[in-house]
This record gives sequence, C-alpha cells and structure tokens, in this order.
Amino acid sequence: MIADGRYHSSAPLTYSFDDLLPNLSVVSVPLRNRTVTGYVLNEVSKPPFGVKPIKTKLSDNPLPYHCIQLAEWLRDYYCCTFGEALRQFAPAATVIRRGASAPEPAPLLATEEDMDQPLTDQQQRAIDEIKNSPSTSILLHGQTGSGKTRVYMELAQQTIEAGRSVVILVPEIALTTQLSQIASKKLSSEVIILHSELSAAERKKIWFRFLESKKPVTVIGPRSALFVPLENLGLIIVDEAHEPAYKQEQAPRYHSLRVASQLGFLTGSKVVMGSATPNIADYYVAAQKDSVVEMREQAKASDWSDVKTEVIDLKDRTKFKKNHYLSDSLIAEINHTLAAKKQALIYYNRRGSARIILCDKCGWQLLCPNCDISLVYHSDQHTARCHICGHSEVPPPQCPVCSNPEIVYKSIGSKALFDEVQKLFPSARVQRFDSDNLPGERLNEVYDEVLAGNVDILVGTQLLAKGLDLPKLNLVGIIAAEASLTLPDFSSEERTYQLLYQVIGRVGRGHTEGKVIVQSYDPDSVIIKSALTRNWNEFYKATLEERQTFRFPPFSYLLKMVCRRATLRGAENAADNLRTEFLKEGLPVEIIGPTPSFYARRGKYYYYQLIVKSKDRKHLLKLAAKAPAGWICELDPGDLL
Repeated sequence: MIADGRYHSSAPLTYSFDDLLPNLSVVSVPLRNRTVTGYVLNEVSKPPFGVKPIKTKLSDNPLPYHCIQLAEWLRDYYCCTFGEALRQFAPAATVIRRGASAPEPAPLLATEEDMDQPLTDQQQRAIDEIKNSPSTSILLHGQTGSGKTRVYMELAQQTIEAGRSVVILVPEIALTTQLSQIASKKLSSEVIILHSELSAAERKKIWFRFLESKKPVTVIGPRSALFVPLENLGLIIVDEAHEPAYKQEQAPRYHSLRVASQLGFLTGSKVVMGSATPNIADYYVAAQKDSVVEMREQAKASDWSDVKTEVIDLKDRTKFKKNHYLSDSLIAEINHTLAAKKQALIYYNRRGSARIILCDKCGWQLLCPNCDISLVYHSDQHTARCHICGHSEVPPPQCPVCSNPEIVYKSIGSKALFDEVQKLFPSARVQRFDSDNLPGERLNEVYDEVLAGNVDILVGTQLLAKGLDLPKLNLVGIIAAEASLTLPDFSSEERTYQLLYQVIGRVGRGHTEGKVIVQSYDPDSVIIKSALTRNWNEFYKATLEERQTFRFPPFSYLLKMVCRRATLRGAENAADNLRTEFLKEGLPVEIIGPTPSFYARRGKYYYYQLIVKSKDRKHLLKLAAKAPAGWICELDPGDLL
C-alpha cells in the first residue's frame, strides 16, 4: 500500500521483489517519476501485466499491526481513502539512505518545577482511579495548578518500568520545551521530541528509531505523534485536551482524542485526556461512561481565593483616563507588579497592529482582493496582510476613492498593544508572543528566559494561555474578554470560556498570591463570572442546556460539507443540488443551508456549505460517502466556520 500524499486511492498497487517479504514490511517503490514509501500488505500471484520492482527494503522491522488496524478505522470512521489514512503513518521523507545516524536530542534545561516532592493525596487518588478504571480512556478534569503534570509523569514512569512506551501529546510546539524538561528529569526512558519544525530528513530518521526501538521510549509531540510506529505502547497522554489544534484540517479530518481512544483500545494502552476546561461534548460523553477523574484542589499550599480579581466595564470610559486600551487600574497594577520584581501577562487574542483600515470621509475600506475581508495592518513591516490567503500590500497614503489623506487605522491587535505597553512602561522588558513571531522570538525558543524572569511583561494572544507555569507571574490583564465571542458559531462561548479560564489560571498556582484584571463590555456575563470563580459546573450546565435546545453536540452529530467553485452562482447551485440529493435519501437528518461559508471567498474561488445534524452518526457517514468529487466532507467538526 502506498503511503504518499499524492496517492489518493484505497486500492493497493502490485510490485515485484526477489525475496519473500513479511507483511507490513516498509519499502521504497517507484510511483510515476518519484520514489515513495509503501507497506507490503500481502503476497499475490504474478499478474498478467508487467509490474515495477520494489527498490529497497527500508527496515528489517515491519510496521506494527495496530498501525494498519488504526488506518482501517480512520478510513471507516472519517470516510476517507485507505491511502489517506495510511499516509499518517509514513515517514516525512522518502530518499534518505538507511543507516544514517539519528539526530541528537536538543539539550534540555533543568526545570524549576520540583517533581520529586511527595504526591498529594489528590494526585495519588487520581493515579489509582485511572489505573483501576475499567475504561481505557479517562478524562482527567483538573483545575489549573492542581498538579496534572505530576500525575502524567507518575503514570508514565510506571508504564516505562513495565517495559512499555509512552506518547504525550501537546497542542503547541511551545509546550514541548517545558514538558520535555520535566520528562527528562523524571522519566528513566529516552525522551524524544517530535514536531513540525524538524526537517523532513530529521523526522524520517526519528521515525526509524521508533520502528526499530527495543527499549521503552517517551515521545512528546503534536497530534502526528499518535502515528509513530511503536511496537509496545502502554500509555497515551493528551495534555490540554480541549485545544482546537488537536483537530486535523486536512484529509483525513480526524480529532486526536477519538484517534487516541481507538489506539488505546487496539494496543491495550491507557489514554488520559487532561484539561481544566474540557470540551462540553467530551465531558458529557465521559461522564455518561463514568470515566471522569476530578482534581479540584491546588497541588501547592495556596488557594485560588488568594487571587484577587477585578472586572472593569469597558463602557465606562472614565476608567481609561491614562490610556485608551489599558484601564487606570490595570496600569497601576502593572506598576505595582514591576516594583515587586514580578511578571505581568497582558492578553488580547487579536494579531497585528490594526484590524481595520478605512477612510473616515467616504467609508472606503482596505479589503483583500482575493477574500473580500479586512486586511490586518502590521506596523513593524508597514504592510497590510490577509490572514486567510496571505495576500500582502502597502496601505495607500490616501483614500483611492475620494483622495482623503486621513486614512484611519482602527481596532488594535497584539502588535499595537505591545507598542502601547512599551510606551507606558519604557524601562520594562516587554516581549510579544503570537503566531507572527519570527524564528528566535517564539515562546518555546525563549522559554528559559521567560521562566528565569528576564521578561517583565508578556503581551500576546492565546499562545500564552496554554499550560505555561511561570513562578514569577503575579498579574494577568485581559484587554477585551469578549474578543472570541464575535465569531458566529455554536462553539464560540465554549472557546471564550476556555481561553479566559486558561489565561486566568496562569496565576494562583502556588507561587504568588496574584491578581487578575478583566476588561469587558458585559461584566455580568455568565462566561466571565464562571471563569473568574473557576465554576466549571455553572458554565457547563448553562452551555449544555443551550446545546440541547438547538441540537448541537453532544446531542447530535454534525457533518459539514463545503464546495468550492469559480463563481458564486456555481457554488450556490452545487450546494442546492447536493441538498436535493441528500433529501432523496429520506434519512432522519436535519439539513441547514446551503449558505455561504464564513469565509465565502478565498482567492479566486467561492465557498458554500451544508450542515447536517443527526442523532445517528451512521446516517452522516452514508451521506458523506455520496458526496461528489471536489467536496470537502468533515465529520464531527469543531466549529462551523
């Protein structure tokens, strides 16, 4: 079977080889004018047509059988081809000679977190419950600072001592540094980091190390780490399990939590999915199966009640006399934090310097010529960029419609906020963290500097909300709590709560008392109140009732169908025709649309979509299988945007 991105069929190809090869042998074969990786499925009789020979047997170790089983499950569960499913298990490159030396692991720095302290009663109880649970997959619901990482490490070490390997998933590369430091200190196995910033050659070398490993190893990486060819897997940990990054956006469009659960079932591994803010649907399903383990207490001698909270009403402009974006209270608290030689974190989940560029005389607005959405201004490069298609241009010096020289830049992003903070606190060491960071500036690359307190004020987006433990952090300021609520989607409230809870949870972790200041247009919102008080149950109950009313997960399954056409009318007609075909099936489903996609135009194409709801996922699989060529079929989408 071919494991290459350019081979989309489910049918295996026939090749010849002089010697008998075991099933699942890893080989290189010619495919058109390229050499690609393939797996031997079985021996067949010589066909009547000519066949090409296998070039090379790449390893004496065949692919573990559970990899083929998981690929078959991916094919059936996410309605993709067998080739697309099996491609997930392929090494990244195809032309490296066997026998090349593997890259040395990056040097790891000592972590300040002491993993050698005695386990708390709560941590020991969680470990026992996980080990004794009859369920393979466990949702570890632990509030920030409760010590989930320590639980992970204890379970991992026990698994390694039993002679089995461990896979630890993280949603962002930035978290691999911190977690690998802890793992290298605590675990007796080799710790290998796998992520997308490695070259294709490095990834392939590491892949063969996994295939040929005789000893237990610990793998830390993003969702692709689920597909490493480890023969004796014993534990899978999914850290920050609520993160959208665990959803694959290319075929097969899988969710890592579902894949991890199936991999655990196939290998007999325990699967631990940890989060302080689990997804509503995941928590509901786990609770129904009695497979939720709770950790509600702080691991260190501190209580969340020690953290002071303050909500500033953004509508009351009398509280913003010193700066348009930072309230007087937040500025005063930053000064207090700096004087105490502590760190402050300023959070705003919008990139760039200005979100809108317009003429205040005639109303002209600078839009992407490909996508018809606002270009985002980046002052450090003096360019306006589209965050969808990547189009970039220099803003005009005057309005192209009325020649008005007063072009207005409105609605700031993280870059403009960074500039504001630098002006207000010129003697502070300020650093910005978002997805626009250049190499050398990224959080995982300067984490040791941040951990050591060499950065006074951290300014950034959701990258700062993901699992960081900063002992010197004393203040969290949230510029606009509703930034994520503007998205018209069933998941926007859940995502807003998760981001607020996570970024607020960077303080109150047992290091300092801490303070949180939230600026909001709706201070009485249940989302803000429950995030500030860490009242998961209040938010869960309110959101679950709303989901049930409107038949969204976990009370229905979803299928998102998207078509792309060269004209708007063509996209609309294609979506109308598919809706008609779906209705002819007579299945008990609800079809919403067709409607333009959230980003209705990207480049030269127009996009329309259908949303199908059903209480039975099999009905959605049947409809997805009938989709014409060229349609994007996404089962269990994380959002409908």
